[in-house]
Amino acid sequence: MGVGKTTVGELLAQKLNRTFIDVDQEIEKDFGMSIPDIFTKHGEPFFRELEQAKTCELAQEPLRVLSLGGGAFLNESIQKTCLAHGIVIHLDIDWAEWTERMELLIDDRPLLQSKDLSDVQELFYKRQSAYAVNHARLLINKRTPEEVADALIDSLKQIWASSELRK
Repeated sequence: MGVGKTTVGELLAQKLNRTFIDVDQEIEKDFGMSIPDIFTKHGEPFFRELEQAKTCELAQEPLRVLSLGGGAFLNESIQKTCLAHGIVIHLDIDWAEWTERMELLIDDRPLLQSKDLSDVQELFYKRQSAYAVNHARLLINKRTPEEVADALIDSLKQIWASSELRK
């Protein structure tokens, strides 16, 4: 959450000449309301069902760059589908670096609202174990979106060169 997945994903897709899809934006379009409004009116479990269906559908379409919501990868079905049908790259950030961004995120992130810093820190570290299941990890601290996109291209080249994903 808040690492710049959408900004970096758009740049990466442009550099790779691929279609970029932000799953949360697709859910908002399909459902006709914002993610915070879905959380407020229907609750998190309802949103997570929408998220699973949309993510698993999109992840099976080849040659696209997807940006998943911060909590999506906690869902085992989403995890398995993404790992089986694509290349999963974890954009990682240190807690100290992330807290510098937190004020910019609170209004748009329902899971951050009305939580104190220790609750947010617990959520941050809880998600780290789910994010650890990936094809590659990139620490983004102090990097510009352009630098991150270029580093991702280098990572993708290494991944494609590996025999594991060619099988």
